[in-house]
Amino acid sequence: MTNLPRDPRHDPVLRDEVLAALAIAPGERHVDATFGAGGYTRAMLAAGADVIACDRDPDAIAGGQALVEEAGGKLTLIHGRFSQIDRLLAERGIDAVDGITFDIGVSSMQLDQGERGFSFQKDGPLDMRMAQEGESAADWLNSADEHVIADVLFHYGDERQSRRVARAIVAARPLTRTGELATVIRKALRHPPGAPKDPSTKSFQAIRIHINSELDELMAGLNAAERLLRPGGRLAVVSFHSTEDRIVKNFLRERSGGDAAGSRHRPAPTPLARAATFETPARKVRPGKAEEARNPRARSATLRSAIRTAAPAHSIKEAMSC
Repeated sequence: MTNLPRDPRHDPVLRDEVLAALAIAPGERHVDATFGAGGYTRAMLAAGADVIACDRDPDAIAGGQALVEEAGGKLTLIHGRFSQIDRLLAERGIDAVDGITFDIGVSSMQLDQGERGFSFQKDGPLDMRMAQEGESAADWLNSADEHVIADVLFHYGDERQSRRVARAIVAARPLTRTGELATVIRKALRHPPGAPKDPSTKSFQAIRIHINSELDELMAGLNAAERLLRPGGRLAVVSFHSTEDRIVKNFLRERSGGDAAGSRHRPAPTPLARAATFETPARKVRPGKAEEARNPRARSATLRSAIRTAAPAHSIKEAMSC
């Protein structure tokens, strides 16, 4: 599919750098574990790969059907969580792939749709559910204890004034709209209208990460990727949050035989007592100034990548203990 055109509307962050890390050879089978608007998938198809793409958002799967037709049998879309990608592929008779890519966090498509409730810039229902099922942000914020909300804001959003914000949220309940929540946060942090760096950013990020169990999903997804990648297979992960990047860094360091530093949100990993399942990871990659100017979302992006060895993957039980 080398003639598949690049779509400037869905140009993913660090596209060329991800493709370099994947080193796709025509005919290889690659997984786009976070399909979104299909930017990475389109790039993989253009490089000659057969692609299996996954997303837990039913809107993403529905929106990707046109690309399925365009790809002429080279693309399979699966509705499901990337934490279960090894099981989802096993159900289709696939037990090994040549590359897996993750783009962690909320997609531009989700942010742009005010009715999904992810953005503090567009008023809509206070939802934030990627899979469009389960507990919504409104459900949780209107029922959780104040100290629990404060902890989430602090740990997942690095919000230093999390207790003040949580106190304001509880006092304003019930909250049903993103605009209401953003106003409460701005007032709590004494943010004048029109000032730069909207203080709602950190709290919205934290609530979204909590509602979608994103850190647990990430760790489970990395372990699933280890089980799926064949020897020589390539893993590429783009993250946008320091805690997410720390999880990826520590996973690859530990699996390549290094000493993981651990995360303040998780217990310290046990030392590696077996053959490394990944080669020494490549240096992290950050976007250049041109990409940051073209796409402000790229400013916080970090790419980490590594190559799978022939060592047996950790079992699910072992992975859960790390």
